[in-house]
Amino acid sequence: MGDTAATVLHWLALVEHELLLFAGFFFLLGAFDELSMDLTWFWLRLTGRAQTPVISRRDIYHRRLSGRAAVLVPTWEEANVIADTLAHALSVWPQDDLRFYVGVYRNDAETLEAAAHGAEGDRRVRIVVHDRDGPSTKADCLNRLYAAMQQDELREGREARMVLLHDAEDMVDAAALSLLDHAIGTAQFVQLPVLPMPRKAARWIGSHYCEEFAEAHGKSMVVRNALGASLPAAGVGCAFERRTLSDIARKSGRDTPFDEDSLTEDYELGIRVAAMGGASRFLRVRGEDGRLVATRAFFPDQLGPAVRQKARWMHGIALQGWDRLGWTGGPGEWWMRLRDRRGPLSAVVLFTGYALMALALLLVGLKAGGLAAPWQPSGLLTALLAFNLASFAWRAFMRFNFTKAEYGWREGLRAVLRIPVANVISIMAGYRALFAYGRSLRGEALQWEKTAHDAHPARADALEWAR
Repeated sequence: MGDTAATVLHWLALVEHELLLFAGFFFLLGAFDELSMDLTWFWLRLTGRAQTPVISRRDIYHRRLSGRAAVLVPTWEEANVIADTLAHALSVWPQDDLRFYVGVYRNDAETLEAAAHGAEGDRRVRIVVHDRDGPSTKADCLNRLYAAMQQDELREGREARMVLLHDAEDMVDAAALSLLDHAIGTAQFVQLPVLPMPRKAARWIGSHYCEEFAEAHGKSMVVRNALGASLPAAGVGCAFERRTLSDIARKSGRDTPFDEDSLTEDYELGIRVAAMGGASRFLRVRGEDGRLVATRAFFPDQLGPAVRQKARWMHGIALQGWDRLGWTGGPGEWWMRLRDRRGPLSAVVLFTGYALMALALLLVGLKAGGLAAPWQPSGLLTALLAFNLASFAWRAFMRFNFTKAEYGWREGLRAVLRIPVANVISIMAGYRALFAYGRSLRGEALQWEKTAHDAHPARADALEWAR
């Protein structure tokens, strides 16, 4: 072997060693974090504090509301789904004391027409045309809806009791409204689970959200709720006490509660409820048919939209959240916020891990050609690798089980096979989020970088995944 080849091989081996130390250490930290979450969840299960009650949907279907419920639905170019959302929600929520506020922009005539078609003249729907061209930001559209609700309250001399948030593509659960109405009597913020729906045509990208939300809303949110830590609002399937929103607006020095400088205004709103001393509750309930009472929706089924969506979450929650919300609260709260903000670092570590894998394969190939690497892993490093490998197997096992509980064993197996897909999307999203954050620090204005939707769970042909 020549001197040049030996030098190159030496440097490749050195890079492999350093990447192995870096990735192994941070994977170890992540493994301890997840194991701590798992053990806490198991303890809650054993002590009966993480049980999922079973209710009869029929018993509460026609239950009267305790007061006015206002549902805010911001839209931008949602002509393909908003009619289905409204038609389904109005049919399964028959209560009279319900008002939908659907926000459309003045330059989005197709969505306006579709919303009117979905409402079918139902007096419980008010379509609010924004007095500016879209898109602005989701928070801006929500604030316009909030102002419209305030106008109705002044005109009717009656204030809403709770305010729900939903997106234009959501399929609500028939039991959700009554459950939220009951729960808001003891809490200022209530969040229901969110269940992405798998699709046969998008088994890899579009369906990888299934396992992420199944585990997050089956374990992580349950632990947060039990620890008394703040609960982030998902922006859908959640309800706020009306006066709490007024308090948040007043404390922020604005007339409206949604911060237009935030990319994840819904997440921040849930955190701020706890910061003000309000009670938050994660409500996990099953119907008598075994199905979770949750908000269902299709998520992006193409790589570009999926990356953009997750980049917005990382940017808003991890990077903006650090700046805007800080590290208030006790140890339990710090732990949860650290978990919320680990996305960009996780993306860097994952990228390092895949780079290490590629380099290791290269060195194996060189070794097969007679060029052996000039180093061997120590006993400590071997133990680190073994622990990380065991941790990965455990994570795959947990992901399978949480996915299986909501979607069946076939989807559970696919969840394990989709782990590399989810990792690649996270790496790309982390890269995009870091650059977007850098642009925002230079003063670039925020934009509503939303994803397009073309299918709705309420349509009969969209339920093929369940058959």
